[in-house]
Amino acid sequence: MQAKTKTFQKTKENFTCKKCGFKVVGTGYTNHCPHCLWSRHVDINPGDRKESCKGLMKPISIDLRSGEYTITHQCVVCGVKKKNKASKEDSFDMLIKISKPSKK
Repeated sequence: MQAKTKTFQKTKENFTCKKCGFKVVGTGYTNHCPHCLWSRHVDINPGDRKESCKGLMKPISIDLRSGEYTITHQCVVCGVKKKNKASKEDSFDMLIKISKPSKK
Protein backbone atom coordinates (compact mmCIF):
# COMPACT_ATOMS: atom_id res chain seq x y z
CA MET A 1 0.00 0.00 0.00
CA GLN A 2 1.37 3.45 -0.98
CA ALA A 3 1.80 6.18 1.60
CA LYS A 4 -0.59 9.08 1.15
CA THR A 5 1.20 12.24 0.00
CA LYS A 6 0.40 15.64 1.46
CA THR A 7 -1.43 18.01 -0.83
CA PHE A 8 -0.29 21.07 1.16
CA GLN A 9 3.06 21.76 2.77
CA LYS A 10 3.52 24.92 4.81
CA THR A 11 6.71 26.56 3.52
CA LYS A 12 7.56 29.79 5.35
CA GLU A 13 10.01 31.81 3.29
CA ASN A 14 10.69 35.41 2.35
CA PHE A 15 11.21 36.31 -1.31
CA THR A 16 11.70 39.20 -3.68
CA CYS A 17 8.96 39.44 -6.31
CA LYS A 18 10.39 38.61 -9.76
CA LYS A 19 7.83 40.96 -11.38
CA CYS A 20 7.97 44.18 -9.33
CA GLY A 21 10.90 43.71 -6.92
CA PHE A 22 8.79 44.02 -3.75
CA LYS A 23 10.37 42.28 -0.74
CA VAL A 24 7.75 39.83 0.57
CA VAL A 25 7.76 38.45 4.12
CA GLY A 26 6.27 34.96 3.86
CA THR A 27 3.84 33.48 6.36
CA GLY A 28 3.93 29.86 5.23
CA TYR A 29 0.79 30.46 3.20
CA THR A 30 2.19 33.27 1.02
CA ASN A 31 2.27 32.29 -2.65
CA HIS A 32 2.13 35.61 -4.47
CA CYS A 33 3.31 39.20 -4.15
CA PRO A 34 0.81 41.28 -2.14
CA HIS A 35 1.89 44.40 -4.05
CA CYS A 36 1.40 43.35 -7.72
CA LEU A 37 -0.33 39.95 -7.11
CA TRP A 38 2.00 38.08 -9.51
CA SER A 39 3.19 34.63 -8.48
CA ARG A 40 5.73 32.09 -9.62
CA HIS A 41 5.15 28.54 -10.88
CA VAL A 42 7.22 26.70 -8.27
CA ASP A 43 4.79 24.10 -6.81
CA ILE A 44 3.15 20.96 -8.09
CA ASN A 45 1.19 20.69 -4.84
CA PRO A 46 1.00 23.83 -2.65
CA GLY A 47 4.26 24.37 -0.79
CA ASP A 48 6.24 21.45 -2.25
CA ARG A 49 8.55 23.58 -4.50
CA LYS A 50 8.86 20.62 -6.92
CA GLU A 51 7.72 22.33 -10.16
CA SER A 52 10.55 22.66 -12.69
CA CYS A 53 8.87 25.39 -14.80
CA LYS A 54 9.60 28.35 -12.48
CA GLY A 55 7.75 30.75 -14.83
CA LEU A 56 6.03 33.91 -13.68
CA MET A 57 2.31 33.57 -13.09
CA LYS A 58 0.16 36.50 -14.16
CA PRO A 59 -2.98 37.30 -12.14
CA ILE A 60 -5.67 37.03 -14.83
CA SER A 61 -8.94 37.13 -12.91
CA ILE A 62 -10.52 37.67 -9.51
CA ASP A 63 -13.57 35.84 -8.17
CA LEU A 64 -15.61 36.83 -5.12
CA ARG A 65 -17.54 34.10 -3.35
CA SER A 66 -18.92 34.18 0.18
CA GLY A 67 -16.95 37.35 0.89
CA GLU A 68 -13.57 35.84 -0.10
CA TYR A 69 -11.49 36.83 -3.10
CA THR A 70 -9.77 34.17 -5.20
CA ILE A 71 -7.02 35.04 -7.68
CA THR A 72 -6.55 32.95 -10.83
CA HIS A 73 -2.95 32.95 -12.02
CA GLN A 74 -1.74 31.75 -15.42
CA CYS A 75 1.87 30.77 -16.04
CA VAL A 76 3.41 32.87 -18.82
CA VAL A 77 5.79 30.00 -19.71
CA CYS A 78 3.65 26.83 -19.77
CA GLY A 79 0.10 28.22 -19.56
CA VAL A 80 -1.07 26.30 -16.48
CA LYS A 81 -3.78 28.04 -14.42
CA LYS A 82 -4.04 27.87 -10.63
CA LYS A 83 -6.38 29.50 -8.12
CA ASN A 84 -5.23 30.99 -4.84
CA LYS A 85 -7.01 32.79 -2.03
CA ALA A 86 -6.27 36.47 -1.70
CA SER A 87 -4.96 37.59 1.68
CA LYS A 88 -5.73 40.64 3.79
CA GLU A 89 -2.21 41.92 2.95
CA ASP A 90 -2.97 41.99 -0.79
CA SER A 91 -3.36 45.33 -2.55
CA PHE A 92 -7.08 45.95 -2.78
CA ASP A 93 -6.46 48.40 -5.64
CA MET A 94 -4.78 45.59 -7.64
CA LEU A 95 -7.62 43.17 -6.86
CA ILE A 96 -10.09 45.72 -8.24
CA LYS A 97 -7.90 46.52 -11.27
CA ILE A 98 -7.59 42.84 -12.23
CA SER A 99 -11.29 42.18 -11.69
CA LYS A 100 -12.33 44.84 -14.20
CA PRO A 101 -12.82 43.65 -17.78
CA SER A 102 -10.11 44.87 -20.12
CA LYS A 103 -11.05 47.49 -22.70
CA LYS A 104 -10.44 46.49 -26.30
